Amino acid sequence: MNIGQAAKASGVSAKMIRYYDSIGLVRPANRTGSNYREYGPREINELRFIKRARSLGFSVPEIVQLLSLWRDRARPSRDVKAIADRHVAELEARLTEMQAMVDTLQRLSRACAGDDRPDCPILVDLTGEEEGDEIARSVDRGR
Repeated sequence: MNIGQAAKASGVSAKMIRYYDSIGLVRPANRTGSNYREYGPREINELRFIKRARSLGFSVPEIVQLLSLWRDRARPSRDVKAIADRHVAELEARLTEMQAMVDTLQRLSRACAGDDRPDCPILVDLTGEEEGDEIARSVDRGR
């Protein structure tokens, strides 16, 4: 298969396949006599593996580790589980941070009148408390 066919079969764009090749994420593809990349079932499976791992939010270094473990049929599953568990903990921390952002923005949005007046608690909050207080006073004075 050429790179276009491999892209279609794996669901990974040709541009990403070239990128993964350039950073060493995938093993170098065999080359034809005219120096075109050639892909077989093994490479397609690896590309699908990478695509799925990326869709789950794994980083490139994590995918390198996972690919190495996947290729090693004698690996202990605890090594794979440890990577997945660390990733879950990172995702949960990000979820907590994002929920705090949502809560703050909802609170600020509720506090904003959203009318023709220039004063806006959202902008005040973004400037920081001390600067925001000064701006709010300036707005109140009509400046």
